[in-house]
Amino acid sequence: MGDGGGTEAGPAPGGSGAGPGSRAGSGESAWTAFRGSPYFAACVLVLLIAAAAGLFAGSYTYAMANPTPRHIPTAVTGVPTSQVKRARFVAGMQEALGASLELHHYDTFDQARDAVEEQRVFAILREPGPGQPFPRLYVSSASGASVAQLLTESAPRVGAANGVPITVTDINPLQHGDPRGLAIFYVSLAAVILGFVGAIQLMVNAGTLTPIARVAFTAGYAMLGAFAIASIVDWGLGALRLPFAESWAILAATLFTTGMVFTMFNTLIGRWALLPTWGLMVLLGNPSSGGAVSWPLLPSLLGRIGRWLPPGASVNAQHTAVYFGGHQHAFPFLVLAAWALTATAVFLLRTRPHTKTT
Repeated sequence: MGDGGGTEAGPAPGGSGAGPGSRAGSGESAWTAFRGSPYFAACVLVLLIAAAAGLFAGSYTYAMANPTPRHIPTAVTGVPTSQVKRARFVAGMQEALGASLELHHYDTFDQARDAVEEQRVFAILREPGPGQPFPRLYVSSASGASVAQLLTESAPRVGAANGVPITVTDINPLQHGDPRGLAIFYVSLAAVILGFVGAIQLMVNAGTLTPIARVAFTAGYAMLGAFAIASIVDWGLGALRLPFAESWAILAATLFTTGMVFTMFNTLIGRWALLPTWGLMVLLGNPSSGGAVSWPLLPSLLGRIGRWLPPGASVNAQHTAVYFGGHQHAFPFLVLAAWALTATAVFLLRTRPHTKTT
C-alpha cells in the first residue's frame, strides 16, 4: 500500500532495469577508456618488445649460428700438370665444403691477385709452374675470415687424399687488433644503432625544432659521433688502423642515414616509427651485412638483399677502405646516399607548411 497515494516505480515489464543495451554500452565505454589510457600503449609495447626479442635472436641465429658456404668465387691461374688431378681436387673441396667453387680463370697470377683486391674472388688456386712443383692455394682473410678459415682447413686434407700436396698462404691477413675480422662489423653496428637512437632523442627532447633544423642537428651528431667512433677505435684502442678521413665519412653517412630513416618513419606513422626502423636496420640489415659472416656463407636471400640496405652498405664501404685501399667501389656509397636523400625528402615534404587559400 502506498503512503499518501504515491506509488513506487517498479522494474520495467519483461526484465530488470539494466538491459543488454546498457551492458553493451558499459562494455564499450570501458574499452574506450582503456584505449585512451596509457595502459593500452604499455600493453602493446610489452607484446611488441617480446616479439622483437624473439625476432632479434632468430634473425642473428639464422644468419650466423651455422654459416654454410654455397658459392665461393675462386681464381685459377697457371697451367695444370694434370686436368684429372685438378678436377679431383676441386671435386674434393666442394664435397668437403658442401659448396661449389666458382672457378674464374686468369692468365697470370697478378691478374688473379687484382681480382682478389677488387673482391671478385676469395681465393686463388695457383697451378704448378717454374720453381713451384706443387699447386698452392692463396686465401684472403681480409676478404672473409670465415671463408678463408674453411678453405685453409679443407685444402691440405683434400689435397693429401688425392695425392696432390698443397700449401695454403694468406695473402691478405687481418690486422693484429682484429684477429677475427669482427671489428668493422661492430664499428658499423654502433653507427647504425646510434644513428636512429640519436633521432629518437631529438624527437623526444627537441621536438619543436623546425624541419630544416632537425636535419641539420642530425647531420651534426652524425659528424661528431662518427669522429668519436673512429678516433676511439683507431687512436684510443688501436684495434684498427683506419684510413681516418674515409672511415670518418663512411660512419658519418651511416649515422645520418639511419637517423633520417627513423625521422621519415616518425613523420609517416608517428610513435610506432621504431618498428620499421628496427626491422630494417637491426633485424634484417645487420645480420645480412656480411660483417660478421662473409656473404658466401649467408643464406642466399640475405646475401643478396643485405648490400641494398644501409648496414650492408656501411660494412662494405668500411671493409674496402680498411683492407683494400685504392679499390673502393661506388655502389655502397650510392646505397647510403639513396636512403639518406629519400628519407630526408619524404620528411621535408611531409612537414612542409601548407598555405591556405581564400
